[in-house]
Amino acid sequence: MNVFFYLEEVRKKQPLVHHLTNWVTIYQCAQVVKSFGASPVMAHAQEEVCEMASIASALVLNIGTLTSDFIESMIKAATVANKREIPVVLDVCGAGATAFRDDMCFKILNTVKINIIKGNSSEIAKIAGEKVSTKGVDAGEVGADISLVAKELARRVNSLVVATGVNDVVTDGNKTFIVRNGHELMSHVVGTGCMATSVIGTFAGASPSNLLEAAAAGLCCFEIASEIAAQKGAGPGTYIPMLFDEIFKLEENSILRMKRIDS
Repeated sequence: MNVFFYLEEVRKKQPLVHHLTNWVTIYQCAQVVKSFGASPVMAHAQEEVCEMASIASALVLNIGTLTSDFIESMIKAATVANKREIPVVLDVCGAGATAFRDDMCFKILNTVKINIIKGNSSEIAKIAGEKVSTKGVDAGEVGADISLVAKELARRVNSLVVATGVNDVVTDGNKTFIVRNGHELMSHVVGTGCMATSVIGTFAGASPSNLLEAAAAGLCCFEIASEIAAQKGAGPGTYIPMLFDEIFKLEENSILRMKRIDS
C-alpha cells in the first residue's frame, strides 16, 4: 500500500471533517485534522448539524461525552451524510462501561449507516457481543482474538471495523490490515484514541473510494508521527505539541522507512 499517496490526497483535497465529538478531547481532534492539512468543524447543535453535514467530506461521531440530545444530533447529521454517501465514522468510546452508553451505540448503528466503526479492543469486542471487562474509556481485557472478532463484526454489520491497540486491526471482514506503528507513550496521553478516529475520518473524506486502505494509511501516518515525537519529548506534557509538529512535517522518506503494515 502506498501510504504517502493517501497523505498527499488529504493535503491536496483538504476535506472538511464534520465532528460531533468528545468534549474532553475536542481541541486535540480539531488540531490533529488541521495538522494533517484538512479542515475540522465541530458543530453539535440540532439546529445546524444537517446543514453542516450537507457540505462536509466526512462525518465523525464520538460518544465519549454523550447525552440523549447529543445522540439525536448525531443521527440527524448521519442521515444527511448517508443521503450524500460521504463516510461516517463512529467511535464507540466507552462501550461496555454503562448500559446507557451501550444502548446509544446500538441505537446509532441500527438507525443510520456507519461506514467505519472504531474503538479499542474491549469496545469493539463489546459491540460484537463478547463478554469484556471495561475500564471506563480505557481498554479492558478481551479473552477472544480481537482480529477474528473485528472481522466477524465487519461482516455482520457490513461496515469497516477498526480495533486499536498495540497493533491496530483494520478490516472489512474479508481483507485485513494490521498496523504495527505507534509508541507506548500514546497510552499515557488523554485523547490519542479520539484523535485516531478524527484521522481516520480525515483520510476517509479524502479517499472515500477505498476506505480500508485510507483508514490503515491514516493510522500509520498518525502513529509514525507519534514515534518520532516520542523520541524528542520527555513525557506526556511535551509529547502532544511535538506530535502535532511531526504530523505537519511528515514526509515520504520517513513513511517509507518506518511504516509497519501487514496484510
